[in-house]
Amino acid sequence: MSFSDFNELMDILEELNMTIHDEHDNMSHVETERCVFGFSLNAVLYSMSVLYIFIFLIGLAANALVVWVNLRAERNRYETHLYILNLAVADLCVVATLPVSVSSLLQHGHWPFGGAMCKITHLVFSVNLFSSIFFLMCMSVDRYLSVALFGDSNSRRKKIVRRLICALVWVLALAASLPESYYLDAVKSSHSEHVQCKATYPEEREWTAGIQLSFNVLGFAIPFPVICVFYFLLAGALSSSTDPERRLSRKIIFTYIIVFLVCWLPYHGVLLVETLAILNILPFSCRLDHFLSVGLQLTQCLSLVHCCINPVIYNFINKNYRYDLMKAFIFKYSTKTGLAKLIDASRVSETEYSAVDNRAQL
Repeated sequence: MSFSDFNELMDILEELNMTIHDEHDNMSHVETERCVFGFSLNAVLYSMSVLYIFIFLIGLAANALVVWVNLRAERNRYETHLYILNLAVADLCVVATLPVSVSSLLQHGHWPFGGAMCKITHLVFSVNLFSSIFFLMCMSVDRYLSVALFGDSNSRRKKIVRRLICALVWVLALAASLPESYYLDAVKSSHSEHVQCKATYPEEREWTAGIQLSFNVLGFAIPFPVICVFYFLLAGALSSSTDPERRLSRKIIFTYIIVFLVCWLPYHGVLLVETLAILNILPFSCRLDHFLSVGLQLTQCLSLVHCCINPVIYNFINKNYRYDLMKAFIFKYSTKTGLAKLIDASRVSETEYSAVDNRAQL
């Protein structure tokens, strides 16, 4: 990922009264010591740990279920199956790294796992976080193009194209994650005996600002407008119908946009403020220092909630997915009970989806 990880944020919290400018500001150390927190540091640490554990448990269960059902089900009729499956894998890998970070968080930022684990954990987290965002963007584009332009064109060719796009997404996510991961190491903190997993850049202020700005661009400034534009276009393509299914699809489309905005806008806003402070564009103040120290933690936690929400809005609210989920659970009993056949018969007896609805796959 291209933003400060859990242990770098802990470095800010541990310093309490140090500014993010270090030697670049004009205030003396005596003056900065007046910036003290009006709340308990331990309360912040334990609260954040509980939230991360909650995200880990919910995200792990929900995304593992999505992966399992998608691998078992026959999904040839689903246009965006590959994106959904890769999205679930990415979100699953993101939440799988949280216990390691929580362990460090509970030790006030101490990293006991060594330099290699520092790089690996961060790289896994970052690559999959970027991939998750990129797959959401790809789905918005694919769904609109499938409805408006490509229609029933060669499905085999479309499958090949989607596989190539998925492979390209993983490569781009890796490329976006490498610069920060390269400079990560387990280093001794300058103000305590703790060892921290943090980046040691050759030009710390410029590199930190550049990495954070790159994440603002790749993680929000580009994906969010693309998601908005293509989902609004898709909603417009479905707006001429009075069918209840399509009206529901339009509501789900707006849910996609709102969830992405709510999860990611606060974090990127706070991250941008920190970047401006690092570049001395914003003047230092104790209020700003306190805001960044806690705001980064809270908004980063909120951003990771998307790993729990994605399985719900992209899978569980979909009728066809619920059918596949039911079949997956009763699969081993289907030959005796005939329940799987009953579910299939029930699906066939309902109103058939139009070709447009199948291609949109909302």
